[in-house]
Amino acid sequence: MQDDIKERNREIEEGVFKATNDPKRPLVPPAVEAVPPHLNFAPMENAVDALNHGAADYRKALEQANASGGAALASASLAEVNKMLIESERRLTNAEGLPNRQWFKHQLYAPGFYTGYGVKTVPAVREAIELKQWKQADEAIIVVARVLQDEAALISSAAAKLTAVTAH
Repeated sequence: MQDDIKERNREIEEGVFKATNDPKRPLVPPAVEAVPPHLNFAPMENAVDALNHGAADYRKALEQANASGGAALASASLAEVNKMLIESERRLTNAEGLPNRQWFKHQLYAPGFYTGYGVKTVPAVREAIELKQWKQADEAIIVVARVLQDEAALISSAAAKLTAVTAH
């Protein structure tokens, strides 16, 4: 978005829109826009790394459980692991919901604000960027990072529990 706006602003300054205007169908050139600030996606990137690490730990624990002949997977303790995994989707929600739509709690997907039922991924961040609401985008990045960190912690806990089940 920064590059596009910088380029359009340059074209406006150089008179490209005036030079290419058709006098029989005149158009008004676009207005100069402020270049968007840099957004700090580091919290989300760190959360995604934590989630990938937790998922890798879980995959390793599951492979070990399967390698043990599946006896550990029949254990009563496995019910605790399953309860934890059932909780995983709920961890991707936020009690405050999305900006302007508190009834939508999920932070990774929801119907778009202007798209009817068309889905938007990471809607709070994406829509803030699309609407050029930079402060709201920065705040939404933190919220999404928090739910991803919670998800990562849950998956890591499930991996540890599964490893403990197989160790016995």
